[in-house]
Amino acid sequence: METLYLALVLVLFFLAISDLVVGVSNDAVNFLNSAIGAKAASLKAIMAVAALGILIGASFSSGMMEVARKGIFNPQYFYFSEIIILFLAVMITDVLLLDAFNTFGLPTSTTVSLVFELLGAATAISIIKVYTDPNALPFYEYINSAKALAIISGILVSVVIAFSAGMAVQYVSRALFSFDYEKRLRYLGAPWGGLAIAAITYFMVLKGAEGASFLTEDILHYFNTHTWTILAAAFIGSTIVLQLLALFTQFDILKFIVLVGTFALAMAFAGNDLVNFIGVPLAGFHSYEIFTQSGSSQPGSFLMEGLAGKVATPTYMLLIAGLVMVVTLWTSKKARSVVRTSLDLGRQDAGGAERFSASLLSRSIVRGSINIAAYLEKITPEKWRQNINRQFDEQPFLQKQAALGKEAPSFDMIRASVTLVVSSILIAMGTTLKLPLSTTYVTFMAFMGASLADGAWGRESAVYRVTGMLSVVGGWFFTAISAFTIAFIIAALFYYGGVVAIIIMLGIAGFLVYRTHKYHKEKLQEEVDIEPILETETLTKERVVEKSLQRISDMLGKYNRLLDNTLQGLAQEDLSILRTASREFDQMYKKTVNLKHKATSSLNRLPADDLEAGQFYILVADYLHEMALSIREVVKSNLDHVSNHHKPLLPAQIEELNVVNSSLKMRFDYLVGALKDYHPDKIPVLMADFQLLVKGIQNARKNQIKRIQNKEVGTRNSTLFLNYLGEYRNLALFSNRILRVYEDMIINGEEEEAIAPQKTTSPGT
Repeated sequence: METLYLALVLVLFFLAISDLVVGVSNDAVNFLNSAIGAKAASLKAIMAVAALGILIGASFSSGMMEVARKGIFNPQYFYFSEIIILFLAVMITDVLLLDAFNTFGLPTSTTVSLVFELLGAATAISIIKVYTDPNALPFYEYINSAKALAIISGILVSVVIAFSAGMAVQYVSRALFSFDYEKRLRYLGAPWGGLAIAAITYFMVLKGAEGASFLTEDILHYFNTHTWTILAAAFIGSTIVLQLLALFTQFDILKFIVLVGTFALAMAFAGNDLVNFIGVPLAGFHSYEIFTQSGSSQPGSFLMEGLAGKVATPTYMLLIAGLVMVVTLWTSKKARSVVRTSLDLGRQDAGGAERFSASLLSRSIVRGSINIAAYLEKITPEKWRQNINRQFDEQPFLQKQAALGKEAPSFDMIRASVTLVVSSILIAMGTTLKLPLSTTYVTFMAFMGASLADGAWGRESAVYRVTGMLSVVGGWFFTAISAFTIAFIIAALFYYGGVVAIIIMLGIAGFLVYRTHKYHKEKLQEEVDIEPILETETLTKERVVEKSLQRISDMLGKYNRLLDNTLQGLAQEDLSILRTASREFDQMYKKTVNLKHKATSSLNRLPADDLEAGQFYILVADYLHEMALSIREVVKSNLDHVSNHHKPLLPAQIEELNVVNSSLKMRFDYLVGALKDYHPDKIPVLMADFQLLVKGIQNARKNQIKRIQNKEVGTRNSTLFLNYLGEYRNLALFSNRILRVYEDMIINGEEEEAIAPQKTTSPGT
């Protein structure tokens, strides 16, 4: 019997390693987004600072381990066999949930997932005990409801406090420094840095030391009795040192604060959140030790009263967990996906492609905020309003972004330092009070509050950023509900299914993690494919033209393949072919949308005397997008027609579409060759081919009209066929426009563009 439970404890530790990997992948955003977004240092340097903070913070985490053992339920009322089942259900649920959120790049809370998993699993076992054990206690005796409610309320309150604190501190900081802050740093930077270092010293060293298992009582007593002396020394000493460095060297005070803040937040994360990953397995290990040392041979009747006391966690176990977290930090690609979500919602520049779309709720919130802002502006004195507007003028920062190009930060060091200092202080306070506050909630909401106060959510981007924030917050509530539900179900399955259910569930969990890993890898490749082609390059006219022609060649080739596959699927009434074509189109469409959105920002680095090349690039992006809309009409209409089991097209209709499709393909191929190796003699051939293509479309349309008059086809047949012909004509027209603008702007160097044809999908096209 002991061998079986030893094996289950080993499974718990295996799950702990998996949980550390997926947990750090999600929570890395908490301490990385500010430094990475502000480009405070190289990525390797930022990672090294964060890794050091994690290692030190892990050793401070011992006091938080009690949450996993007795923070949510009363272990003294559970039998050893029930405790092991409960812990296994929690760990499997945690791995699955966190891995799913990482895969989709959404930051969620490891703390909330742990709390609600423990609550769900404990509730399941408690209900079973109440209804199956005649000697069972009332349900409320099993759940530590007071502590659970305190933890949950602390988490929810921290969301409001973090957002408000981040917004208030950022507003004051920006009003003090402005976006053009370099000159003011000469005399305000040192006190600012001293204040930040003193605050971090207090909460990370003095208060954080209370959870360290390796510090003696004498050291802790000294810290507590000399708190103000240490704080004063930290503030005065760091202020003097920073001021001297600023006066006589090129030392960057804000960069130093951001890196210190990154270290502090990584340390707070490890000190506060390590319990989320290894607290449950360690509690399982302690349970096994207590059971074996008792000499009992009845795991189903041995109460776990020993877990209710204080159990110190060996420092070496904490450091091992810290090392696993550090390795994950350096190697996890999913961590970078989660960081990217946070940075997208807080970047200073507006416009262009946004990660999230607008929603009715976000529009209502933004509309209300605009009305409130307009009212406050009316009642604010004119002089005050001018001073505030001058301090919040972001043009200096945007000009620096444009000049730096690829190396441009998403926001500046002022906002990064505010986010880090506010977050680390709030999290350290939670650690001191033994409340496992969610580092994700605190840092994300502090970052969002600072972004709002900093004007990052302007009129151009507000609805999208608000939608993004609401999506993340909504995901948090989903985390709580799903964590409770899944842990409840798995615990019940383990209770009744025993070892067989545990083995099956471990297999399912492994398969699901493998699938999400594969999906994430494919998703990353898709993101690489849709990156704008000129986003990171030094631009010249020749380079813009070269890349534009390459994009034309690539996209027209994909259009040809999609048209072939779609027509084949329609002719054969093969849903699998049409669905595959639809998925391929969706991915291709993202590329055209991204290219169109990023066209303007990419050309900020194009020399002023190459305007024609810039116009050509923008128009090519626009025309390729318009052609993609025509492809969408073809692909989606065919898929709907076959999915709804409408009558197939007649063989004569399929033949006519094949003829037109072949003509269009030949035209695309000849157009690509003519653009890459331009010669005036090739143009008349293209024009003649265009007229033949239009003639073929007209003939097919006349034949369809005859079929309609002869009652050979129905309405749906006619709608699909005529729509097909109209989109083929639109594709041919836009290919003509690409040729025309190439001649006008690249070959002849003309600046004006003739009016583009209007896209239409009507049968009369």
